[in-house]
Amino acid sequence: MQFSSAAAPPYSAVSPRITFLSHLLTTDASPLKPPLNFPTNLFICRSSSITPKKPSPSVSTPRVSVSGDSSKTQLVDLVDDDETETETDVVRQARRSADWKAARAHYENGIVYQGRVEGSNGGGLLIRFYSLMGFLPYPQLSPSHYCKEPDKSIQEIAKTLTGSLISVKVIHAEEEKRKLIFSEKEASWSKYSNSVKIGKVYQARVGSVEDYGAFAHLRFPDGCYHLTGLVHVSEVSWDLVQDVRDILTEGDQVNVKVIGVDRNKSRITLSIKQLEEDPLLETLEKVIPQDGSSGSESDSTADYVIEPLPGLETIVEELLQEDGIIDVKITRQGFEKRVVSQDLQLWLSNAPPNGNQFTLLARAGRQVQEIQLVTSLNQDGIKTALQRVLERVP
Repeated sequence: MQFSSAAAPPYSAVSPRITFLSHLLTTDASPLKPPLNFPTNLFICRSSSITPKKPSPSVSTPRVSVSGDSSKTQLVDLVDDDETETETDVVRQARRSADWKAARAHYENGIVYQGRVEGSNGGGLLIRFYSLMGFLPYPQLSPSHYCKEPDKSIQEIAKTLTGSLISVKVIHAEEEKRKLIFSEKEASWSKYSNSVKIGKVYQARVGSVEDYGAFAHLRFPDGCYHLTGLVHVSEVSWDLVQDVRDILTEGDQVNVKVIGVDRNKSRITLSIKQLEEDPLLETLEKVIPQDGSSGSESDSTADYVIEPLPGLETIVEELLQEDGIIDVKITRQGFEKRVVSQDLQLWLSNAPPNGNQFTLLARAGRQVQEIQLVTSLNQDGIKTALQRVLERVP
């Protein structure tokens, strides 16, 4: 409604308007009359910029907003608390959206973040990332925690970490599915992996033991176990290993040698057996002496014809088909004290060549046979020829 009069005196105070608004909001059904000196060029309206919400059971006191100049038409808005709530929701959503963008940037750029542990559940830790809550699965924890307190369960360790800051990396950020996953292992890799070199020897603590090998946590100079590598079953021992669990148990302290580092996949390959001398070298020196004398467990072709190991005869025939191979002959055989492998293995001996004559070694089970190879090829050429032959032989 609009009130008008022939002349409206200028207004400088707001209180008469508030008085009239209070009059409008009363339950009195008497005719509404403007108070004395109320401006006639005034509109009463409800803000149209606010999306209506369901009425609240409780009545809140409207807030009054007066705008405009006293000499012109003026608007008075009745603004509910709903407007403040809506604005807060908008700000909160904008902040969350910005934090999701930050999470994706951390993931794409491999940024290490100091995250606060807010709690834990059966599967991992809850990590605060600004206004977002992410998840760190227990397998992504650094091994330093459970190596430091091996008697505690992972759930007990998680409780002790609540409230602390840990270095993590974002490994998955998907706003649509509200999935934010962290890894402490990846953050440790960024910090410590550059010091890991092939050939370096570490003290290690055996972690989980699987059919294919055992995981070992590497001990660094600060006394903590920051990185984990894999000792494949073939690198556990020179002996034939049927079950890794027969040799290694979780918690064992061992020495390991780094034999491979894949920096793209954050993987370290370790070996235990390469810290020991290959028993085949012992065989060369004792079972099949290099001076030509007969060992206590060796036989010479001077006494009888040596029966080739299963599959070796075919390899010999294929070698003779290679360019540069002049002659191949089995000269001696011997027996090792332990079984290294039941499968046939062929080795190029590290014994120095005698002119154009090289020595190969074939072994299966405990049996070892020495093969003399007459060739015009050098050592690298022999290796290439052997590789081609082994690819042809099933």
